[in-house]
Amino acid sequence: MKDTSDKIWSQYHEMIMQKTGEERLLMGCSMFDTAKEIVRSSLLSKSPNFDSKDLRQHIFLRFYGHEYNERQLNKIMMSLEK
Repeated sequence: MKDTSDKIWSQYHEMIMQKTGEERLLMGCSMFDTAKEIVRSSLLSKSPNFDSKDLRQHIFLRFYGHEYNERQLNKIMMSLEK
């Protein structure tokens, strides 16, 4: 979906590119932290008894579960139990 005009997109891109690499990295990290908190809150609203292990595993699955085969996922899930 594209809901931004080319002119506005160009202005936005120019504004972002004026920032330093460090500033852009920090923006990306902040956005990821926000997304992770939204997922965490969603998971806890559905399953309020999740412990930290459960949250780690389910957050991982929400973000990256589609990128691995079953064997790889099982190995990763076991490592997140610690």
